[in-house]
Amino acid sequence: MDDSRRDSSPKKLGAQHENLDHKVYRQIKSMILEQRLKPGTKIRQEKLAEELGISRTPLVSALKKLEQERLIRAIPRRGFYVRLFSSEEMVRIFELREVLEGLAARRACQSISEDQIRKLRVFFKGLKLSDHARSVEKYAEEDRRFHQFLVEIGGDELLSNILETYSIVTSSYLGGFRGGLVRPPRETFPEHVAIIEAIARRDAEGAEQAARLHLRRSRERLMRQALEEDVPKSKGDNV
Repeated sequence: MDDSRRDSSPKKLGAQHENLDHKVYRQIKSMILEQRLKPGTKIRQEKLAEELGISRTPLVSALKKLEQERLIRAIPRRGFYVRLFSSEEMVRIFELREVLEGLAARRACQSISEDQIRKLRVFFKGLKLSDHARSVEKYAEEDRRFHQFLVEIGGDELLSNILETYSIVTSSYLGGFRGGLVRPPRETFPEHVAIIEAIARRDAEGAEQAARLHLRRSRERLMRQALEEDVPKSKGDNV
């Protein structure tokens, strides 16, 4: 068999007995992040179990764990659904991300290696800061990779797991909006550069403040959008 051939369909997990529940959990989590399981949609358990090559038992176990992380919602007598988050919930999530990613940036300054600094400086190099759909999509992909790399450097296992869940929620909520970005690339690019340079200098205070400012500005944008969404409802109530 040619190992170089790749299959985009879900991996068959049934033959892998070691930590099967955890592998199923990780696979479904990835499917939510990649929008193969879209927010608000019902999870067809029989179909998904067949695609993954597993029985219903490890699947239900994984779904219950994802329910505890609030990525999945169980509705009595109806089944499991991918959670659909409100704008108010997203504002609260960005408030938590501001604190935790600020902490990760501070920690990164204390542990980053010279090789990791070189990798950090490569982020966003050569990307076009354009409003063209493909350019925004590439920037959004780089944005996700950058935040993931930051957490890998500065986060312990607990912090990494929490921020991974928040990242999935954010990507799920923003999936159809500007490539998954709260704000346009031209606005966030200087903020990313400020975070990178502060970490490269091992300036813990500056890195934390730059990371928090970046998330705070996105949170404030989400707050304004939430208020704008409420305006038509308020006007309609007065008719």
